[in-house]
Amino acid sequence: MAVLAGCGMLSSLQFTLMVPVLPRVPELLDASAADASWLITITLLVGVVGTPVITRLADMHGRRRLLLVAMGLLIAGSLIAAAVPGFGVVLVGRALQGFGTAVVPIGIALMSAEVSSRRAIFGIALMSGTLGIGSALGLAVAGPLVAWGGLPTIFWVSVAIGSVFFALILALVDEAPLRIPGRFDVIGAVTLTVALAGLLIAISRGQSWGWLHPLTLVCFALFVLALPAWLIWERRDPLPMIDVRTALRSPILTINLASFVATFGMYANHLLTTQEALAPADTGYGLAASDAAVGLYLLPSALVMVLLSPLTARVMTRYGGRLALMIGASIMAAAFVFRALVHAEPLAVMVGSGMVGVGVAFAFAAMPSLITASVPPGQIATANGLNAVVRTFSGAIAAALFGMLIAMMPSPVDVAYLSQSALRLALAVAALCGIATVLIAAFLRLPDPEESV
Repeated sequence: MAVLAGCGMLSSLQFTLMVPVLPRVPELLDASAADASWLITITLLVGVVGTPVITRLADMHGRRRLLLVAMGLLIAGSLIAAAVPGFGVVLVGRALQGFGTAVVPIGIALMSAEVSSRRAIFGIALMSGTLGIGSALGLAVAGPLVAWGGLPTIFWVSVAIGSVFFALILALVDEAPLRIPGRFDVIGAVTLTVALAGLLIAISRGQSWGWLHPLTLVCFALFVLALPAWLIWERRDPLPMIDVRTALRSPILTINLASFVATFGMYANHLLTTQEALAPADTGYGLAASDAAVGLYLLPSALVMVLLSPLTARVMTRYGGRLALMIGASIMAAAFVFRALVHAEPLAVMVGSGMVGVGVAFAFAAMPSLITASVPPGQIATANGLNAVVRTFSGAIAAALFGMLIAMMPSPVDVAYLSQSALRLALAVAALCGIATVLIAAFLRLPDPEESV
């Protein structure tokens, strides 16, 4: 379980490691600012379109085998980006890193098959929390690493850690015995790839291209046309890549909706904490911290997610995943209200960020457990892979809306930061996300209440 959780944390690191250093990419890689943003977009894109494919193959051909494939692609991408200079080569490496998104759902499926249900609850709680832990640590360590050894350093760290975990998987992780025989749904995979790629590119690039730019509209059109075609095909195919009948009915649809809203709140916490830490003091809320010091403000959120894993597992074992989700979402909502009322002080920002991390620990531990309890054993990796796609999309939308808010309500002191009123608005919206998650969870009904734990 420790090995799988470590792999999950490394995979989630890849999505935020580039965020703090993005302003320096044009200088470091001789690229334009618009091109530099593709280093983030391409990783999200490959993660979104690759995860359903890899998780489906994992259910068919072996979860440990495809876990090694996903980790191998992540390591290969990191090695390419570290060893060969040039924007184009780094872009290819970042694309390969995106396949690491499949590590978490495959790891959850392995845990559910390999250990007792009680131990699996603890492992899944730890594994699912790695999205928050890794994303927070990525924002925290990227600046110091680049300042110390340059841009290749962040990729060499991923190579070194990834190689260790790859070896540990070979030595310590057994293959799950359950597999689903049959053929792979190529048409479904291609159609879903077109739909998801169109939506993600439109969301992530719309702010820079313009929301009415022809490229943006074409991407949205691809999504609008390809998604219904995919749904029709999957409903008719006897061996679909994703069982849409299961995915579109309660409780899976309800859990994924809760995942989307809760993940939005988690990313809002990361983005707004970074904003408060870096903004000039003249904005009225900024702490004017250095890039290296930002990690101190994000560290409480990451630490509590690790430390609370045993407690969240105990709550789910005793009271069920649904209640754990409601507890976590309630804490998130209260934490954002606190942050809206009390900020502009270092301690208040760290405490508020840590409080959100407490809520995320409970909410994120509950959702994969609820999904695992709601699908047949042979679909666990695929179902959790779909949930990982939902979370990734939520993070992309949170980042896009954050950029829009800065453009619409910039600080009069520095247009790169939010105004004080925009910060309060963003915190209020994040609090509403927590409340919405509570309400969604209140209507969640599992097929067998005893399986909710």
